[in-house]
Amino acid sequence: MNHIAIHVNTSKPLAIQWADYTIRKLHSMASTTCYIAYDVVPFFDNEVQSLVKPTTVEQFPKYADIIICFGGDGTILRIAKHLVEDTIPIMGVNVGHLGFLAEFSISELDEAIDNVVKGSYRIVDRAVLETTFDGKKYYAINEFVVEKASSSRMLTLQTHINRHHVADYRSDGVILTTPSGSTAYSLSCGGPILTPSTQVLGITPISPHTLTVRPLIIGDSSEITFTLLSNVAEANIVADGTVIGKLQHLDSIKIKKSEFVVKLIKRSDKTYFDLLRTKLLWSLDATDMHVKK
Repeated sequence: MNHIAIHVNTSKPLAIQWADYTIRKLHSMASTTCYIAYDVVPFFDNEVQSLVKPTTVEQFPKYADIIICFGGDGTILRIAKHLVEDTIPIMGVNVGHLGFLAEFSISELDEAIDNVVKGSYRIVDRAVLETTFDGKKYYAINEFVVEKASSSRMLTLQTHINRHHVADYRSDGVILTTPSGSTAYSLSCGGPILTPSTQVLGITPISPHTLTVRPLIIGDSSEITFTLLSNVAEANIVADGTVIGKLQHLDSIKIKKSEFVVKLIKRSDKTYFDLLRTKLLWSLDATDMHVKK
């Protein structure tokens, strides 16, 4: 692996620090060319600047074989959506909190860099959602959310799957999640964890008024339509945490799985279940927990 792009969340000092370390290490161990975005260059000292080739993020797929992304899941989501129509694999190094997409920790960075250079890793495809709203196409790797805007009143969202009426959700909103997003907002609202290899999507209501309303798993070939029936409140349309528009009374939005996928670099010796056990502490025994006094 001789051409590597480095993407950095420059609002996180640790991301800059470990990107600096990685650039120096790659330069010392192999004939590797590193690319970084023009606006990121000033965050490094003169020595590191001399070791990289500045370009634009849009040009990463043209020059690089992979992207190493320093930040958290949000950093990966932003660059993945930005380059969703390209197929360049992304390796996420987590300097934030939980990190399901940014899987590699700082403690295993040296090993990860060695494996990347040797090509010892696997690439997994993650599903992407898409919608066209107000004439513009939007993508989401984790989820689309239709949620109440400024009003304290709950929404009534009529939901159709392939034109079949499913339910009228009276709630604070509804989440349509991919398997990747099932460990994000949907999980905090009581939705199930979906393994990435399953060809499904999840519909999770946010604080539903009716107790019998439960999360629903559907095939990912479905087209989902949400229509705002409420005439006293407006709804935000949110793609991976970013508001992309609003729904007024009787407005609709249609969402489906995209033809594009996001390619993530994973360790060749670990599975998604290893990640769940580590991140969610599923194998942690009470005797392993130590409380400092």
